[in-house]
Amino acid sequence: MNWDWNFAFDFDDFFGPVGKHGRRGRGRGPKRGFFRAGEVRLALLSLLADQPGHGYALMKRLEERSGGLYQASAGTIYPVLQQLEDEGCVRSTEEDGKRVYTITDEGKAEVAKAEERVERIWRRADKWQEWGCHMGPDTVEVAAALGRLTKAAFGAAVRGDAVAEEVIGVLKRARKELEELA
Repeated sequence: MNWDWNFAFDFDDFFGPVGKHGRRGRGRGPKRGFFRAGEVRLALLSLLADQPGHGYALMKRLEERSGGLYQASAGTIYPVLQQLEDEGCVRSTEEDGKRVYTITDEGKAEVAKAEERVERIWRRADKWQEWGCHMGPDTVEVAAALGRLTKAAFGAAVRGDAVAEEVIGVLKRARKELEELA
């Protein structure tokens, strides 16, 4: 069987890796959030390594980096910024009535130590940004239908090479029809 995996969608980047019980993410169901444990902290440090900013500006920069698909809340960002300040990784100053955060040498060392993880975060953000232009309220049902189609296609394909070839044919015809609609 010659599988043609000619697409740039990485399921692990969106749903987490497959665990020992064949499920993605931790516990039940898929990994639904953009950030994994400890990554908001690293993302904020990375953004602050580029330039200082206040909380709202950092939330907007995170949203922009994900193509609008991740929208940070104040309840997520400000506690992490406070923790980073308590740890000595950032310091804040009051400017024009806003608390502006600046990375410290300790924070820069944290970013350098976790350079590979930080790069993975931003690679994933770039992928989300690529998909973000296709996402919106009108596409939610399309995404749900695509998920059901994917599950059905994989479910049928595991029955053997002959069935897998038929599944590929059905999907190619569906793609052609969709391209004609676009």
